[in-house]
Amino acid sequence: MALKSSWELALERTGGKSSSKLTGEQKAKLAELDKVYTAKIAERELELKPKIAAAHAAGKPDDAQKLEETLRAEIAKLRAKHEDEKEKVRQNK
Repeated sequence: MALKSSWELALERTGGKSSSKLTGEQKAKLAELDKVYTAKIAERELELKPKIAAAHAAGKPDDAQKLEETLRAEIAKLRAKHEDEKEKVRQNK
């Protein structure tokens, strides 16, 4: 039995019909937002993960923990902003 994606499960719940009628322009904007925010998150990870590893290697677990918390908070903030912007695009029909 293959696992179903969340999209497939949502289609089953809605009777197989997509509830949103997005225009081509909206779909393009959403795809661009996905690219932009994926890049922003990756950028923060590339900046902070080596610092976290260096703090662990230097025997500074408190510093590493603070950096990890910073990274988690920044990623959560970026994801929230991403979702807000996507919702604005969806609402502009």
